[in-house]
Amino acid sequence: MAKTQAARKNGRSPAPVKSSGAATLSALPRSTPLIQDPHAVRDMRENVLEVAIGHEVRAFRKKLGITVADLAATTGLSLGMLSKIENGITSPSLTTLKLLSHALGVPLTAFFRSFEEERKAVFVKAGSGVDVERRGTRAGHQYTLLGHIASDTNVVVEPYLITLTEDSDVFPTFQHDGMEFLYMLEGEVVYRHGSNLYRMTPGDSLFFDADAPHGPEELTHLPMRYLSIISYPGGRGKG
Repeated sequence: MAKTQAARKNGRSPAPVKSSGAATLSALPRSTPLIQDPHAVRDMRENVLEVAIGHEVRAFRKKLGITVADLAATTGLSLGMLSKIENGITSPSLTTLKLLSHALGVPLTAFFRSFEEERKAVFVKAGSGVDVERRGTRAGHQYTLLGHIASDTNVVVEPYLITLTEDSDVFPTFQHDGMEFLYMLEGEVVYRHGSNLYRMTPGDSLFFDADAPHGPEELTHLPMRYLSIISYPGGRGKG
């Protein structure tokens, strides 16, 4: 019934689910490298000042696009010493830090940033998220914001709990910057991304480039809830 009702609201017959030409996770080569190890445990040395300094020296050097040899030539430090500094093996003297500061064009205090930086976390108790308005709100889509963190890498991440009911309408034309990840919790929907349609039931997920038109095409089984995690470059507008 919900499917027929949604189709009537949209003024057309329900579209069949097409076979998708998009890549699936199972289609990826088994040799595809994944940079992050979700089970990695950082060495306790990450809390040590030497490791924090080394991390910053390496980051600033790479940001300038120079090699360790280039930095050695500029500072007069040996390759071995710079390698030990960047790997947090040795404690650089104040004189050495001044040389690095001058060569990298940063204040001396910049080397201590990650050692003193407070890591952010947002905890939201069940039912206490903030209801916000987005483009789909006028179509009866309820958006509950579960957190908002902008990182130093100028990337913003926003997780939403989206709820659709009998009063909701289809809205397959969202477009905005960044990437989006959906995880189905309850109900069933045919979700459009570009020219592809995906029938999603609880436990299904969809990860996509949000610049293509996307959104619910058929509200097959209501009520419906899914998580939407959007990441986009900071300072740019959202749809």
